[in-house]
Amino acid sequence: MTAPLLEVETLVRHYRLPRESLTQSPPVVRALESVSFRIEAGKSLGVVGESGSGKSTLARAVLALETPTSGRVLFGGRDLNLLSREELRKARRDFQMVFQDPYGSLDPRQTVSRIVAEPLAVLAETSVAEQRARVGEMLDSVGLRPADMDKYPHEFSGGQRQRIAIARALLTRPKLIVADEPVSALDVSIQAQVLNLLNDLQARFGVTYLLISHDLAVVDHVCDEVAVMYRGRIVEKGPAATLFRESAHPYTRALLDAVPQPVPRKRPRRAAPTVSIAAAGGCAFSDRCPNAEARCLVEAPALRPVGPGHLAACHFAERIMTESSPVQINA
Repeated sequence: MTAPLLEVETLVRHYRLPRESLTQSPPVVRALESVSFRIEAGKSLGVVGESGSGKSTLARAVLALETPTSGRVLFGGRDLNLLSREELRKARRDFQMVFQDPYGSLDPRQTVSRIVAEPLAVLAETSVAEQRARVGEMLDSVGLRPADMDKYPHEFSGGQRQRIAIARALLTRPKLIVADEPVSALDVSIQAQVLNLLNDLQARFGVTYLLISHDLAVVDHVCDEVAVMYRGRIVEKGPAATLFRESAHPYTRALLDAVPQPVPRKRPRRAAPTVSIAAAGGCAFSDRCPNAEARCLVEAPALRPVGPGHLAACHFAERIMTESSPVQINA
């Protein structure tokens, strides 16, 4: 088995909020709790979950934009948080990010040439002529014309702007691209074009993706594996086809049930939770889970194997898998 390009080990990130009074301890937001995964070179992992589940915090930690409370982020076998400032600056050419908003992530005062060439200008000493040549090459690879490099962002549509952002991320020929909701701000008709572009670029350049999204169809279209996050934890992880066909965690099942269907199917009415909110140390999902029992209040389930390459953090994962039915998520 080859060494992973990216390996995250028991990553924890807590934020302390301002205290409400001098006699109280400052409240703590537990954004990430013992998150672990690995991605092999040329593969892609999708991270899904509702707002506030810790997806964007995870993306920033992977890019060394956030210092973890504990845990490690290993890129190519090196712990990013142990690198010196100069070493980290040089390492950044191997991992780049595509942001969610194609309107806010591009400087409207700069030409496309300046925007796309920015990483190369910061990370490497190249001439202006070399930079323009590389920019033209990258624009061509994402389906834009080299002649577009002298235009400004306002002259492009949303889908074209996201292509510019992808070209900027590809300019240093990175090994890893972290894409945080890369198509959520685009029209549905444009989303497919950008997702197909991501697949084409992976086949052409061998780039590895960490894709953050709340849209299961987007993840299914691009990613080999999927990790489902809830309240800062990975509650289920596995190959995309397996996870969507045989979900083993009730939260994953709830996400799948929320996907609109072209032909609405009759869904079984799920019983309301029969237990109160979990105490410290219990399952974080027990207050919303229709399968929760007394055990869930006091014993947090470990992320354990429930099938080949399939992990789930639920005491009753096997039972839930037998009750799961496939869902069409590419409607």
